[in-house]
Amino acid sequence: MAKHVAVLMGGFSSERPVSLASGNACADGLQAAGYAVTRVDVDRDVARALAELRPDIAFNALHGPYGEDGTIQGLLEYLAIPYTHSGVLASALAMHKELAKTVAKVAGVPVAEARVCHRRDAAGKHVLSPPYVVKPVAEGSSFGVLIVREDQAHPPRELTSDEWPYGDIVMVERFVAGRELTCAVMGDVALEVCEITTEGHAFYDYDSKYAPGGSRHVVPAEIPAKVSRRIQEWSLAAHRVIGCRGVTRSDFRYDDRFGEGGEVIWLEINTQPGMTKTSLVPDIAAASGHSFPELLTWMVEDASCNR
Repeated sequence: MAKHVAVLMGGFSSERPVSLASGNACADGLQAAGYAVTRVDVDRDVARALAELRPDIAFNALHGPYGEDGTIQGLLEYLAIPYTHSGVLASALAMHKELAKTVAKVAGVPVAEARVCHRRDAAGKHVLSPPYVVKPVAEGSSFGVLIVREDQAHPPRELTSDEWPYGDIVMVERFVAGRELTCAVMGDVALEVCEITTEGHAFYDYDSKYAPGGSRHVVPAEIPAKVSRRIQEWSLAAHRVIGCRGVTRSDFRYDDRFGEGGEVIWLEINTQPGMTKTSLVPDIAAASGHSFPELLTWMVEDASCNR
């Protein structure tokens, strides 16, 4: 009998639309691979829904708070349902950008100078000398990311708004110029490095990530082999030291303006990488020899509790 996989998607974070796209793509792929699939649009009653479904495995296609921060992982542990991706502690740690940087740095992964503060403090004065980037400390998909250019006199005014939806604590990080690179890890193996080029966008923002044609994925990245190897090593080091499982994706900036040796900076790790048609991990996996159904099958067979 085929394993019954509940694909958890949707939820109630800012990334709900992305999660629905990821979840449906994964559900279609898993059905094509021969699994019995139930699509679960996650709401506050998800514990009852899963208890009634009694799936063999939960495929976690949730993004953002509640789905990526250890919350749903803890619930699945209580229900004793094996699940994909990282466990409670690794998920919570990776979601907090500054804590993840602190831990990754211990493992020798290069990170940029950053400070965590209240958003109103970041709006009152330059916390770092421009240029810098302001990021909500626990959001994904580039929600709430603001870039302060070198010649900008004032901090971002958006941070003072009563309508600001991304929490009061932000991370102010030194801006790193250069190329957008990313590397996926699958189990204990770092896959190919990918370069992301964007058209008409200042950086790899929400629209460039998810709108068709918003970005182009060059995989393997056209960079020196020694730089590619370092990025793979650091991606695997971050994956391990943070305690991740399954598939993750680490993002980097590579500044080669003054020579190909350049500066490489690790930005963050994604424990629930997007799995839409425009997402990075399926492209990276394909370039590394894993079709989309094969990638999904590996993730399902890797699922467990106590992750």
